[in-house]
Amino acid sequence: MIVRTLFLFTLLYLPRISAAELLNGRDFTGWELITLPATPTTITAVCHYNADGSLAVAGQPVCYLATTATYKNYSLHVEWRWTEKPGNSGILIHIASGPKDRAWPICLQVQTKHKSVGDLIPMAGATFAEALDPAAKVPARPHTAADSEKPIGAWNSCDIVCRDGEITVTVNGVLQNKISRATPQSGCIGFQLEGVPFEIRAVRLVPL
Repeated sequence: MIVRTLFLFTLLYLPRISAAELLNGRDFTGWELITLPATPTTITAVCHYNADGSLAVAGQPVCYLATTATYKNYSLHVEWRWTEKPGNSGILIHIASGPKDRAWPICLQVQTKHKSVGDLIPMAGATFAEALDPAAKVPARPHTAADSEKPIGAWNSCDIVCRDGEITVTVNGVLQNKISRATPQSGCIGFQLEGVPFEIRAVRLVPL
């Protein structure tokens, strides 16, 4: 009885780690837009919140949104959809530097590109242990399960778990990728703009 009481007490009073919503639905506190010098613009010129709190993102210019805070060892949930035609974009994790004379930073990209959702791309010098597809136009580790992307206009979900260089990617409940010994192992989180509008919502992070 004493052991059971202590166990229940521990469950009740353990510190609870709650998810942090990275988009507040009101403004862009904690976010910045990283652009090339040739195409300067502002975050409010390419992004706005819809009435339901989702974020509408223009596809141009080629640039990316990024958090101002850095993160390591976390579970990240993101929901997105294509609102017009399907296109190319990605969730950027472990952003370690911004562009000077190139579009994309040192980071790892989880593809949300139509028909390539769940691919993992080491960008601008990032690395991981697993082999890349030598036939791919952009070197990437392809997703490993059957395509689990939803039809155009429907909301997709992506769950990314990062822990000490190991990363798993689950798309709409289907495990699509897993890598190890990733570098960098920490950094900012972001979203690519690559020409086609899209919407995102429920961007939630839980520290591990």
